[in-house]
Amino acid sequence: MVSSTTAPSNLLSTSSTFFTSNSTHTFLRPSKLPCISKITLPPKITHTHLPRFHRGKTRAAIDEGNQSATVPIAVQEQQLSKGVVHDAKEVEESVKVLKNAAKTRQVPKEEVLSAFSVIEKAKLDPSGFLNTLGGSKSPGRTWMLIFTAQKQLKGGSYFPLTAVQRFDAAGKRIENGIYLGPIGCLTFEGRFSWKNRILAFIFECIRIKVGPFNPLEISLGQKDDREPGTKDPFFVWFYIDEEIAVARGRSGGTAFWCRCRHVMSP
Repeated sequence: MVSSTTAPSNLLSTSSTFFTSNSTHTFLRPSKLPCISKITLPPKITHTHLPRFHRGKTRAAIDEGNQSATVPIAVQEQQLSKGVVHDAKEVEESVKVLKNAAKTRQVPKEEVLSAFSVIEKAKLDPSGFLNTLGGSKSPGRTWMLIFTAQKQLKGGSYFPLTAVQRFDAAGKRIENGIYLGPIGCLTFEGRFSWKNRILAFIFECIRIKVGPFNPLEISLGQKDDREPGTKDPFFVWFYIDEEIAVARGRSGGTAFWCRCRHVMSP
């Protein structure tokens, strides 16, 4: 799991730009928890100094080991930034709607958009977000894009391709990819910064894999040490737990992801 559609770095924004540069691959349809579908990631690339994410098979699923019967207690105890206690029950129900949407892809878009609105307005405490999103050690955690909404929640739809994002909180690395099974895949990798609830990022390279051929890596000319900021693509995160994450991109589009399980090839 964000700006304009005119440059590779401006990925993941509105419903039309969440993966403008990363487009390709059949989507995973979770049928039950955990939703099990597999894609084959490109083999490890050599002769590059960039930090490597492990590659193998990704099983896109709400991680069974991290499931809980109810919404985390932290959600029930959150407060608005101005000190007004939010209706925890309303947030809890909205989170359940999104988790059901990730599981079935059958929840009406109006209900998903309504859940987005409730969660955004709640302004939950983001202090634990990054750790939950990217884990405590490399290569981080993997998330599958489920649904994207237009600016101001005026519309939205389930994302029709297999879009997988990896966030590595320890290494401050981000990788976004679209996967087309045996046809190939397109991935972007770079660095990110985190401040409060804002994750800004800069992509440094693109990798293209076609069929059985080795992937081609192309530098995007962003290898300086400048820390990503709000002039770069970014996400504003509204909710993250062990199963789903909700964020808005720089262009104003909102989306949510479900946690994926990454399995190495035998």
